[in-house]
Amino acid sequence: MIDLKIVREDPDLVRASQRTRGEDPALVDRLLDADTERRSAIAEADALRGEQKALGKKVGKASGDEREALLAEGKDLAERVKSAVARQSSADEVMGAAHRAISNLVQAGAPAGGEDDYVVLEHVGEPTDIPDAKDHLELGESLGLIDMERGAKVSGSRFYFLTGYGALLQLGLLQLATQKALANGFTMMIPPVLVRPEVMAGTGFLGAHADEIYHLEEDDLYLVGTSEVPLAGYHMNEIVDLSAGPMRYAGWSSCFRREAGSYGKDTRGIIRVHQFDKVEAFVYCRPDEADAEHQRLLGWEKDMLAAVDVPYRVIDTAGGDLGSSAARKFDCEAWVPTQQAYRELTSTSNCTTFQARRLSVRYRDENGKPQIAATLNGTLATTRWLVAILENHQQPDGSVLLPEALQPFVGVERLTPR
Repeated sequence: MIDLKIVREDPDLVRASQRTRGEDPALVDRLLDADTERRSAIAEADALRGEQKALGKKVGKASGDEREALLAEGKDLAERVKSAVARQSSADEVMGAAHRAISNLVQAGAPAGGEDDYVVLEHVGEPTDIPDAKDHLELGESLGLIDMERGAKVSGSRFYFLTGYGALLQLGLLQLATQKALANGFTMMIPPVLVRPEVMAGTGFLGAHADEIYHLEEDDLYLVGTSEVPLAGYHMNEIVDLSAGPMRYAGWSSCFRREAGSYGKDTRGIIRVHQFDKVEAFVYCRPDEADAEHQRLLGWEKDMLAAVDVPYRVIDTAGGDLGSSAARKFDCEAWVPTQQAYRELTSTSNCTTFQARRLSVRYRDENGKPQIAATLNGTLATTRWLVAILENHQQPDGSVLLPEALQPFVGVERLTPR
């Protein structure tokens, strides 16, 4: 949730953020009205409780007819208190819903608009002209790396097997990401991939895109689409120690997405699938450290892309494509030769205090007073990277020359057709 103090003191700033996202600025007025009603309900309930306490003291000192009269008055007052408490409870619910309906404040400088309104910040590497290029699935099948047919037979569409060197290639990629994380002070984590509703909601994933998430109704648990979710919940309802600087975790997990609404999109291969593996960086820090930490996360992602030697660009994502939790997001998109397009491989988001406020993650400032922490996340490697690696490193004879950084993990320099 955003800081309610900002909404009260500068509602126009929040309305402008809503417009940048393409969301309804009238939600700000709804929240302000709910806030006014809640404060009024609290004041009424507190005043009546005060009257009830004072009346109780009078009853204790009274006797006879006066006591009977005071008891009758107390009975009436108890009903009024009950009604006021009910009003306060209702106001709290309305207020909470109105507060959760507003997305994080978009950071100044982020472009407005939707998915296609990003700003390209830089290009790294030159796309190579590959005559008669094969796509990643044709390469994967000829090299014995990917089996989509049996994946569909076993689990349905958008599932797959990574086989032989394909499995080793993914494991090597994730190991490379693990090494990068460890070298930069991250604590490695293998988190649970099923989380409670309060954790999923706390990270902001049960809003507009809730239909993307697998829900186990019998257990009331959610399968995560990124280890950002359990890592955000790791310190829920805690005061963390940030006196030595940011706390950095890297989660290695399988991830699950329903891909609702993507019918007909990227149906070939492993670009858009229901299950994949990922190493995700996650950071807790002081709010005044968040922007610098965001740039560090982007830098580590760029280091990983340099290690696998694929051309890519960095984009500043527009407000309407941020997701409710992010205030700013940078994506790295790799060149995919057969699509003649750049496709997202990494994403890093500065969520400021939005998630931590929902999850009650705090730290102590220099005066020892608890304050809301900031959270950030960023992709260090994921299954989709295999698409860019295979296509950009393919050779005229149908083989794939592996990036030097991955060769020790896979055990060969070149993947050759079976």
